[in-house]
Amino acid sequence: MLENITFANPKLLWGLLVIPAVIVWYIFRQKKQDASVRFSDMNGFESLPKSWRVYGRHLLFVLQMAALALLIVAIARPQSTSTSETSNIEGIDIILAQDVSGSMLARDLKPDRLEASKKMAADFVEGRPTDRMGLVVFSGESFTQVPLTTDHGIMLSMLKELKSGMIEDGTAIGDGLATAINRLKDSEAISKVIILLTDGLNNAGSVDPYTAAELAKLYGIRVYTIGVGSYGTAPYPVQTIFGTQYQQMKVEIDEKMLTTIANNSGGKYFRATSNQKLSEIYDEIDKLERSKIEVTEFRHVHEEFYPLVALALVLLLVEFLLRKTVFRTISE
Repeated sequence: MLENITFANPKLLWGLLVIPAVIVWYIFRQKKQDASVRFSDMNGFESLPKSWRVYGRHLLFVLQMAALALLIVAIARPQSTSTSETSNIEGIDIILAQDVSGSMLARDLKPDRLEASKKMAADFVEGRPTDRMGLVVFSGESFTQVPLTTDHGIMLSMLKELKSGMIEDGTAIGDGLATAINRLKDSEAISKVIILLTDGLNNAGSVDPYTAAELAKLYGIRVYTIGVGSYGTAPYPVQTIFGTQYQQMKVEIDEKMLTTIANNSGGKYFRATSNQKLSEIYDEIDKLERSKIEVTEFRHVHEEFYPLVALALVLLLVEFLLRKTVFRTISE
């Protein structure tokens, strides 16, 4: 109970330091005020016991000090606070569909498209600790790297391990989208989102991207598509007899298809031509898909000094009655 107590005027509690000073004054005063009577011989009094009233009279002072302490604490206004809170959180399930094809090694983003995408995706995951996340990777085929989970440590670890060449090369955008949809279609979350990132044209796989987009719309899944790559040409890695060489090759992204997929599902298409632009895109998606939290907090402050004042008055009343009856002095 005491751990919930605060004081409206805590500085007034310094007044409690007066009590030790008064106690010291009382002790010295008592030594100087002992009654004395002159007798020619004290032998007849030495064996007489002291009355309980001799000791009991100090009870009056104890009652006064206790009442004073209670009044000082009461003046400082002790208060207790009770709070109640109601919240309504809208859950969001998000699948990141990441292209890991060979073209993602192009260096128009730094150090290359894939590493830049991994870094921005990791920042996005870390910024949404309450959402369930999953990871799908695709190239010439697709598979689920991380199913929907609240364990973001696993997500970040798997993102870090992504590399080009881990599956057959190619760009199966339809398959990647279909695999992501399959992971979300049975979700009971109020909002279901896919963020699909690619840098090329659909040239592999067995699922048509437009068909996959219709499935996303059917299951109420919003798809945000990101085309990664600069305009014109970009340095692509090419294996030669002299090792890996970088050649300027034309950047080809099917923006029409990616825009259609996004628009049909209620999402949005973005073009990331640089690391900064990609970062801004993830920031915008983060704002568009923020969990809706409605919090209503009620705070009630209860004054707790009333019982202290009442108890102090009772102690003073008892002290008064004892002083006028049991410990009544001759002078009174």
